[in-house]
Amino acid sequence: MTQQAAKLVFWGVRGSTPTLERDTWRYGGNTPCLELTAPDGTSFILDCGTGLRTLGNQLTAQQNGQGIESHILVTHYHWDHIQGIPFFHPFFESQNRFHFYSFQSKYLGPHSLQQVFEAQLSSPYFPIDVTMMTASREFHEISGGQIWDVNGTKITASHLNHPQGCLGYRLDTTGGSIVYATDNEPGAAECDKNLLQLAHDADVLIYDAQYSPEQLASERKGWGHSSWLEGVKIARAAKVRNLILFHHDPDSTDKHVDGFLSAARQEFPATWAASEGMSITLSERGVDVAMRESRLALRRRLRFVATVTGHTEDGKSFEEKATVRDISLQGAYLALKSRPRLQSELRVVIEASDEPSRATVLSLRATVVHFEPGREKDQNGVGVVFIEDPDPGRPRD
Repeated sequence: MTQQAAKLVFWGVRGSTPTLERDTWRYGGNTPCLELTAPDGTSFILDCGTGLRTLGNQLTAQQNGQGIESHILVTHYHWDHIQGIPFFHPFFESQNRFHFYSFQSKYLGPHSLQQVFEAQLSSPYFPIDVTMMTASREFHEISGGQIWDVNGTKITASHLNHPQGCLGYRLDTTGGSIVYATDNEPGAAECDKNLLQLAHDADVLIYDAQYSPEQLASERKGWGHSSWLEGVKIARAAKVRNLILFHHDPDSTDKHVDGFLSAARQEFPATWAASEGMSITLSERGVDVAMRESRLALRRRLRFVATVTGHTEDGKSFEEKATVRDISLQGAYLALKSRPRLQSELRVVIEASDEPSRATVLSLRATVVHFEPGREKDQNGVGVVFIEDPDPGRPRD
């Protein structure tokens, strides 16, 4: 990172409950947790869902004997946003220090946040109690409209429309501005106004897109969530530069999320779907989105030609002959002249033959997960993950 760069990493993107089904792996199954590192190195954690466990393991591996200090912003107290607390290893080490922020619940009264934290390890729900957590902890009760500063990062909290209450947060760093507005249902005038003000001119808006517009208008109305379409409306009205669809429903497969993303990009091109391991870097050069390493399976290095069709970053369709440099059952690495957009879909058609008279065509759907300058002039290195075409007649294993 440059001196004035902030980096945001997604550790959990799923809403309501964790998922383990095979067809949710690509976007991820852990519940909400994000990590923001400000340009000066100050650490922020947004929510404490099950993604918090993985983040804790990463922080512990990187600390090199140094204490960890972080500011943890909790949006609200529903299970999916706090259930990672007992499994965050840094809470159990005395050299670490954490500052917690959230609102006073009318159901819990004063010290709500501390009560919620300690209840996660209360009997008979957990085998050890909170006294085992030896890290320093400070709890700050805040309210909607409150603004404060942490080492040069300005934080603004705002009330959102969600059962039992919820806060959205805006973090203005010297690298750029991020708005985290999950668990919000549009339609409450005051909260709608709050959100527009919170998101105005933000570099990145992370927004609740749990349901389809049709679900939101019918059987999921009143459940406290939103849709990709409402996210697009807010992004436009607030003049946001990038929209991140977040809080994916546990019953939404990767294919469902693909559909939400595709529809949203038709209306607001600078849209992304949050996935575990995705990172966003904000600096004076703008916003850079990167996906996690996905080519971890056993790969076969080879070189053959395929026909690739898709859309470039500026939305133009392309078709070209590409070189496939390696391949696995999960994905491939392509050499392309075109520059396809991250999270866009490609069609890769491979012609294979062991005899001139017997050619076999293999047609694969894929999504773009990696991009880098190619090894040869005028070429781009493109990493893709294959998308399974469901076969309704095939028994599922």
